[in-house]
Amino acid sequence: MELICPAGTPAALRAAVDAGADAVYCGFRDETNARNFPGLNFSPEELRAGIAYAHNHGVRVLVAINTFARAGSLDVWERAVDAATDAGADALIVADVGVLDYAARHHPYQRLHLSVQAAAANPDAIDYYVKAFGVRRVVLPRVLSVPEIAAITREVDCETEVFVFGGLCVMEEGRCSLSSYATGESPNMNGVCSPASHVHYREQDGQLISRLGAFTVNKFAAGEPAGYPTLCKGRFQTEHGAGYLFEDPVSLDATSMLPDLRRAGVTALKIEGRQRGRAYIERVVRSFRQILAGLESDLAGPSGDLVALTEGQSTTAGAYRKSWR
Repeated sequence: MELICPAGTPAALRAAVDAGADAVYCGFRDETNARNFPGLNFSPEELRAGIAYAHNHGVRVLVAINTFARAGSLDVWERAVDAATDAGADALIVADVGVLDYAARHHPYQRLHLSVQAAAANPDAIDYYVKAFGVRRVVLPRVLSVPEIAAITREVDCETEVFVFGGLCVMEEGRCSLSSYATGESPNMNGVCSPASHVHYREQDGQLISRLGAFTVNKFAAGEPAGYPTLCKGRFQTEHGAGYLFEDPVSLDATSMLPDLRRAGVTALKIEGRQRGRAYIERVVRSFRQILAGLESDLAGPSGDLVALTEGQSTTAGAYRKSWR
């Protein structure tokens, strides 16, 4: 299985390449990609240089143009498609139907991957993208169990890719409006979820209070680890008490599921984390490279040395194990 690794900066790209990635994914420094945060991403010149570096080391580069185009502004996304293709991208990761149509018509030889943002979670939906736009690979939403992934992989005429480590989005990708509701900025349209410009902390009555926009997201007691105030990972008060109703503040770690994912026919394993630094990238990529090498020798097992890099130093297998079913 291929190891697909994140790169939010040119330095992170080089670190991922040097650590053993099979492919690196990145995006432009604008709203066309779903990690549009200050200090991250690539200019067209940086992307061209990064692709050259990766290709010199036998590594592919996938460019994420995976937000949904604004009405009347499709040209911004079209220019991103042109620039990525001209730079020599090995594939474009796209969600928007209009952007896919443009890429397929104007760059018919450019390999296209369907972004997780498209939320294509059944064979009929995936086959539509394959037939209409020539999509070669689909990144499956993080809401599927391993048997569901295996069933999809058997039926579709393209490769499948799944997330195995990093931030876990509980919503079906491309369909979450929490950040937009709270801040006016959307991961689907603007490429930002719970942007730092809307985050505030204050101390009150011995507690640390985190807020996103006008909303209190969490309250932490003295000494309690304080997570970033992403709205879906907030602690909510209901008639049943306070708790994490949408999602616990933990990270995805599917290392124990890798043999099952291989048997399911998955082509590629994706690490989340374009907003993370190169030290994180290097450590995670090297660890997964070792795990995959062990898997080929039937020696693979869960890797405990990555827990320190996870949110809240806690992990979950997410929907891969739907124990509530």
